[in-house]
Amino acid sequence: MTISLEQLLESRDRRAAMQKDLLDKYPGKSLLCLTVQLPGREKRNAASLAIADAGVAAIREVLTPEREILRDLETGYEAYFIVSCTDTEAKRLAVGIEDSHPLGRMMDIDVIRLEGPLSRESIGLGPRPCLICGQPARICMRARTHSTEELIETINAKIDNYLKANLGNMV
Repeated sequence: MTISLEQLLESRDRRAAMQKDLLDKYPGKSLLCLTVQLPGREKRNAASLAIADAGVAAIREVLTPEREILRDLETGYEAYFIVSCTDTEAKRLAVGIEDSHPLGRMMDIDVIRLEGPLSRESIGLGPRPCLICGQPARICMRARTHSTEELIETINAKIDNYLKANLGNMV
């Protein structure tokens, strides 16, 4: 199912309201928000769910969430985690997942504060690399260096490789 720009913007507003509510309910805790990064207007499909499941599992491996809220929405998967560590520690662990997990580049794991998300740069790390060429992702996105089709092909190949490797371990 494809979504409209209006639906996407509304979902961002609802996510921001959810984040503010969780920050108010859990003062002194860190809030992580996992979303899936997919190009195009289709935000919920088998690929997005595979990435989301992998992201939730990876977060649970490195942190012990006190509270989790998992939301499988038409506008994309969202997961919220309340954890007992500093925002900086949480961001370093989140970036570790994004940078090292086979599907990590398609995960956006933000550490949310009242003033907004904590950036990689604010903790001394470089920008997110492009999925295809390794340049800063923002540059490729702005310049539209890679086509949507090229990005989707790369994402699907990464998911196929990940599932084959993990299903092989289960047999």
